[in-house]
Amino acid sequence: SYTTDTKSRKENKKTLVNLNNLSVDITKIRRQKEWVLLQDVTYVKEIAGILQEMGADETTVANIIECCPEAILHTPTEINSQRALWQLVCHNEKQLIKLIEQFPESFFTTEHQQNQKANILFFQELGLKNNIITRFLTCASNIFYNPVEKNKNIIEILQRNYLNLGGSEANMKIWILKLLSQNPFILLNTSTAIQENLEFLQKNDFTDQEVLQLLSKLKGFIFQLNSTTMQKSMLFSKNIFKCSNQELKQLVLKCPALVYYSIPVLEERLKGLLKEGISIAQIRGTPMVLELTTQIIQYRIKKLSALGYDIKSGNLESLNGTKKDFEVTYSKIQSKKERPIFNPGVSLHTED
Repeated sequence: SYTTDTKSRKENKKTLVNLNNLSVDITKIRRQKEWVLLQDVTYVKEIAGILQEMGADETTVANIIECCPEAILHTPTEINSQRALWQLVCHNEKQLIKLIEQFPESFFTTEHQQNQKANILFFQELGLKNNIITRFLTCASNIFYNPVEKNKNIIEILQRNYLNLGGSEANMKIWILKLLSQNPFILLNTSTAIQENLEFLQKNDFTDQEVLQLLSKLKGFIFQLNSTTMQKSMLFSKNIFKCSNQELKQLVLKCPALVYYSIPVLEERLKGLLKEGISIAQIRGTPMVLELTTQIIQYRIKKLSALGYDIKSGNLESLNGTKKDFEVTYSKIQSKKERPIFNPGVSLHTED
């Protein structure tokens, strides 16, 4: 732990000189994390040396220290250990330096190194590819701080539930790896939360096959919810669409967002759609539009309207999907609009 009492202390002159020699923007550090400059012991030259040894040029070293000044508070031993850890999944040091520059805070969090190593090896044994584990290290680093036994326990619970819901032994590994790749934060849940949420879906008359379908569609995010919020969201949707329990279930299977999003989010998106002149009946017919933010909906409607396409008079399928899906739909509508009304294969009769 480092002191953050900035009133009675002065900046470390040796640190300032060393940073200056590396062309680091000290003003930037002073503005964001001045407390780093007050520490009695820093390892500026040593950390810069390790980064340069890995292939970082002067600009890259300066960028890394400016973005994560705490780097200079770690000992060379700690950083070399972290370097060895990340090399377990990185192709080469060129890739490693690129990752450190993009995600310096993840790399320079050197606590729990034993847990980090054990989890990296566990994920490799599980069958996750190194590029996926690398993504976890940079974007979901806290899952590596868990003791490996905790992560193993969550994986075992998911596997057991998958089989209990009718999933096949042959497909189980693929299912688990896909679920983890989509949402590694599933490992931060408790076994109780996982069990309770699955039981909630079953109590609401979803068959085992439908529960599995929902888990895949929701990419495991369902485990980050609780039964109370899911119940409220479903009741809100039932009242809005004026449907029976069975009809609601079909809507949820079409659009899991009706379970996943909170009432304020669903309300905001519904208002945005209604404001554009879209009816509740249209939304009920294509509930997947509720997965899109109001800004995305407005942008897509504007683009389609420019082509003379009236979204109010038809279904909402043209608004659906990812950015790539929409671009394909838009191109089709555009080419149809621009297509000549005559058949180019038929010769025109003209007078001499």
